[in-house]
Amino acid sequence: MCTDRIKLWHLPLLVLLLGACSSDEIVSTAGSPELAAESESLSIATLSTKPWLVSGGDVLVEVTLGANARAGELTVHLNDTDVTNEFIEVSPQRLQALLVDLPLGESTLHASLSGSDESDLLLLTNYPISGPIISGPHETPFYCQTSEFQLIGGDLLGETSDSNCSVDTRVDYVYWSTSEAIFRPLTDQLMNQLVTVAASVNNVEPGADAEEIVDPTADIGTIIDYRGETVPFIVRVETGTVNRAIYEIAMLHNPTQGDVDPWNRSANWNGKLVYTHGGGCRGGWYQQGSSTGGVMRPGLFEQGYAVVSATLNVFGQNCNDLLASETHIMVKERFIEHYGVPVYTIATGASGGSYQSHQTADNYPDVFDGIIVAASFPDVTSATIFTVADSRLLHHYFTETNAETFTLEQQLAVAGYGSWASIANLASAAARLDPLYEFDTAPEQQGGEFSIAALESQRYGASNPNGVRATVYDHTVNVYGNVEDTYIAQRPLDNTGVQYGLAALNEGVITPRQFIDLNRDIGGFDRDMNPVTQRHRADPRAGKRAIESGRILFGGAGLASTPIIDYRSYRDHAENGDIHMIVHQFSTRQRLLNANGHANNHIMQVGGLWGFTADEPDLGELFRQMDTWLMGIQSDTSADELSAKVVNNKPARLVDACWNSVGESRIRIEETQTFRGNSACNALYPAYPTPRHVAGAPLANDIVSCRLRALNRADYPSTITPQEFTELGRVFPDGVCDWSRGDSSGAQHQGTWVSFGPSPVNKLY
Repeated sequence: MCTDRIKLWHLPLLVLLLGACSSDEIVSTAGSPELAAESESLSIATLSTKPWLVSGGDVLVEVTLGANARAGELTVHLNDTDVTNEFIEVSPQRLQALLVDLPLGESTLHASLSGSDESDLLLLTNYPISGPIISGPHETPFYCQTSEFQLIGGDLLGETSDSNCSVDTRVDYVYWSTSEAIFRPLTDQLMNQLVTVAASVNNVEPGADAEEIVDPTADIGTIIDYRGETVPFIVRVETGTVNRAIYEIAMLHNPTQGDVDPWNRSANWNGKLVYTHGGGCRGGWYQQGSSTGGVMRPGLFEQGYAVVSATLNVFGQNCNDLLASETHIMVKERFIEHYGVPVYTIATGASGGSYQSHQTADNYPDVFDGIIVAASFPDVTSATIFTVADSRLLHHYFTETNAETFTLEQQLAVAGYGSWASIANLASAAARLDPLYEFDTAPEQQGGEFSIAALESQRYGASNPNGVRATVYDHTVNVYGNVEDTYIAQRPLDNTGVQYGLAALNEGVITPRQFIDLNRDIGGFDRDMNPVTQRHRADPRAGKRAIESGRILFGGAGLASTPIIDYRSYRDHAENGDIHMIVHQFSTRQRLLNANGHANNHIMQVGGLWGFTADEPDLGELFRQMDTWLMGIQSDTSADELSAKVVNNKPARLVDACWNSVGESRIRIEETQTFRGNSACNALYPAYPTPRHVAGAPLANDIVSCRLRALNRADYPSTITPQEFTELGRVFPDGVCDWSRGDSSGAQHQGTWVSFGPSPVNKLY
């Protein structure tokens, strides 16, 4: 087949093409190439998604036969239709089929064996390709951006065909242009020229000078693939829409070797998948998005990976981890139906991409098998938002409420950060909580941010009280619910009982008078993020929902058995401040410790050269080590629990580390990364607390509303007078945070694969 379908390549690449060809053997990538363990009876399973979460009318399924059954004895019905002939035998006991045109709602898949009473029945529930399946009602308004989305070849994707921002799925081929150093479309014209060249090569007389053949393909670059072979640098890119998101799937593929499907994979694909993510959060709502997390990754192609991403997995376009998880589930379903079950899937991304990787891995296990994150945070709801909200309160206090009393050193001690400028920087980042935009407001107090100019006229404000509220909470209203008799979302945000600057007081950096004044006058925010004199309290339902549903990262569900690599460049001393502080990855590790008793599946590396090249090799090495880790887990035939296999198969070289880049050569220092300590890495890359930590909050920083207790004189320095202690009691009439007792709601994570509708399975009420 392969040689019969050769239609292109200049003569030097023709040898590469012919060398890659083999027989017409069908290669299955739908599931493990190993034979299924011998079973006693017939069984049916879905491969592309959970049977209750099928979308788009398609599903890849597998029938496993009993030990003594034969494929010829099998009959399969989808509802009343015989679909037996759709099944392909991929091993003596396994048959697979891509079933299409399922009706919306429930269907039954029934398999039986002739001459036997063996049978199995599977209930399938199909939802529209546009969603939703688990994230609750679609958000409105919703701005379509297919006409703004640029394809890899440079053209625009085009106009949407319906109100769900849909487009027809398309496949494009691009090649790396050696002359322009960019990806260029493999056009029909070029394809036709390549056919002519191939014919000329085939007809050339023995001994003729190949250089005489006109070669229109000389601009096509080459790449060394995962097998170590030099192959044409041509990438197959699939683009379509799922869950109102635009998705892309890319892999190295030589089009002369035919198209791909679950049973015929590209020779350049190693069978493994990487899901990329985009960062951000501010302005990320009410839109489809015009870019994905990026799928054209030469470093990943060289290692053999297929790469996938979607516009709703860029947090600057969708700052909602539940909607991101739903998109993960649906996009991976599309991938499996078109290419087969990957050997494993790695999630990767920085900043807002780390939120999604952490939370989907924990809340919807099996979507990702391992995660590689950078500039990380635990989640979008807790540590990050608590920190930016407190920063805005402190900035307002230090610049407006009390602009005279605190020195810059004292302000920094209260905030905790490694850079004083981070107070204002993170105050500005609180725009994601603020629905109000005002033309003359300083960035540190601004809100109402949209990425789409067309939505600005619909913005909520005094002149448009029923307008669109551009906040994380309103974007996640399906989880938190509305404030009674309003359409405003409830919020899990609380600073009642928080003693700002407590550590600074006890370390003697600020005086008792300053501590009392600060906590008396810092106040809180109303629902529009306007400063008010009272502390703000979380809506109890929202706080409970945030914990129960995994909006606040738990760490003890799917992440308990997920390999995690967390790498970063150090930004704590950034001159202009930076939100990406190293403390947040220690918060994630602490949550793993709290939930699982260990964090042996969590690797931290700091200060590397994060690329795939000889000059910047460290990210490429992390992917190679993750591959070794995941393949070791898969080959582990012990009776151990998966979580134990994860720890037992961690590569010996994959350990906590940092780099000392001062001097002529880089030095890799292998030592456990700790939030506090006297190690070499602590000296090179010191970690700093957030305002909550300075106030006594635990390192995990996962408490929405603290439990309160009476003031205790022993918590304060001896310099505080009885009169000052009495005054402090008036500042905190209901008591102060007892951080050791956890969240006042008493809520606990309610398990995995939770739904907010329309799927009723595991629905959280």
